[in-house]
Amino acid sequence: MKRINIIKSIFFVSTVALGVSCTNLDEEVLDGFVVNNSGSGTVNTASFLQSAYEGLRGFQDQDKMFTLDEMSGDGLVGPTRGGDWDDNAKWRQFHVHTWGSDNVEIRNAWNALLTNVYNCNLVIYNPATDSQKDQARFLRAFYYYNIIDLFGQAPYREEGSDITDNPKFWTRKEATAFVISELEAIVGKLPARVANDASIANADAAHLLLAKLYLNKGVFNADNAAGPYTFDAADMNKVISNVDAISSSLAPEYWSNFAPTNNTSNEIIFSSKNVLGSGGGIQSRWRMGMHYNQTPDGWNGFATVAEYYNRFDAADDRRQHTSPSIIANFGNPIGFQYGQMYKPGGVIALKDRNGNPLFYTKELTMITSGKTLETAGIRTQKYEPDAANLGNPENDYVLMRYSDALLMKAEAALRGGTGGAAVAKTILDQIDVRAKLPAGSTPATLDGIYLERGKELWYEGWRRNDMIRFGKFLAPRELKPTTSDPKYALYPIPADALFNPNVTQNPGY
Repeated sequence: MKRINIIKSIFFVSTVALGVSCTNLDEEVLDGFVVNNSGSGTVNTASFLQSAYEGLRGFQDQDKMFTLDEMSGDGLVGPTRGGDWDDNAKWRQFHVHTWGSDNVEIRNAWNALLTNVYNCNLVIYNPATDSQKDQARFLRAFYYYNIIDLFGQAPYREEGSDITDNPKFWTRKEATAFVISELEAIVGKLPARVANDASIANADAAHLLLAKLYLNKGVFNADNAAGPYTFDAADMNKVISNVDAISSSLAPEYWSNFAPTNNTSNEIIFSSKNVLGSGGGIQSRWRMGMHYNQTPDGWNGFATVAEYYNRFDAADDRRQHTSPSIIANFGNPIGFQYGQMYKPGGVIALKDRNGNPLFYTKELTMITSGKTLETAGIRTQKYEPDAANLGNPENDYVLMRYSDALLMKAEAALRGGTGGAAVAKTILDQIDVRAKLPAGSTPATLDGIYLERGKELWYEGWRRNDMIRFGKFLAPRELKPTTSDPKYALYPIPADALFNPNVTQNPGY
């Protein structure tokens, strides 16, 4: 077992003749990353590519990137419930914007993303097939996108550089330009999306990620991470052209994208594949808020604030979903859960552990107590639990969906791209009708787009990114009564990473 200094070695790129085991990597561990490189011979690029794919499962977990992306926004909170869910206040810090560079979830997200950049580099800079290299370049671009979005600056190591040297750092603008150039170099070489399996890097996913980069380029290139932002019309037309290049369609039914058989949805452009027997991190999407007495049972933790829930029209299909089988298996509809909860079959009312009705309320405080300890807050199930495999579900985790691409196109049109409000209205009407709302329910304005993204893409990992781009992230909201310091538009570089003299902490930390 060799310990690798994540700061110096995470971007290690070996030369063609150099295997992992040929270099002495016994260095001080600064932030807990350990790699087993006890083997011999050349680098097994197929194994590292598989590791880079498996790294996507980190987005399934309730912590790391999901917490940074969603709990810092306006919907998800992690209240302390008596002696539960405090963890030195690390969850509460995200919603109220009081985190520091020592927050363990920030460090874990940083390490997870950079670990997988490292895995990708070992494929890209060692003997591998062209297909393996192209897939690794896409995955590296995806991980880098998240680093750029969350942390601003991004470390990198040039091919053939000495592993004992500290990596260099790109500015946010430089990193954005690099990732765009990488994707544009490989988009024409990536394969078409495989039917019933969006877990393999594909051209549609590259186009969607390019659209995401061009849409956020005004944010990523801004002098101040907190704004103001300027959106160039040429960039908005790049968003539109990349979305138009995607070969996909909306699924007729919204919730099919999150069912155990969701791999069959043509709307899913990129996913993290769950295979029975290989883990079930996706179950956090229903266990993180469910009560101990529900089916499936849960951890009685995270909740949704009423302000977010109330934005949904009662007829909006995206708010809640039910069917005879869902009621038979679980007792309650999936989606947002509010009110009395029931046992499977939907007839016998559940109680909490103190014998009180298990009735989820809209009323919620960051520290709950007394009779509301187990019932405060609306709970969520974005993914339909896999009734046959509750502890090892088969649902694939959605990383990119076509509805997101369409909404990006609508936003780009309103920000100066070709087509303007007419294009936006056509798209919004399509999204509304799929949600079982009348066409025209969502106005073709930027405010309409912002609200629609919150309803269409809830808890899919895009909320913080959207709120920053629309200038809403730092503003007061439910359970966060004050305007945040502008420094919170970026996360801090974890304290341990600052041993590298090439990096400067983000402003304000």
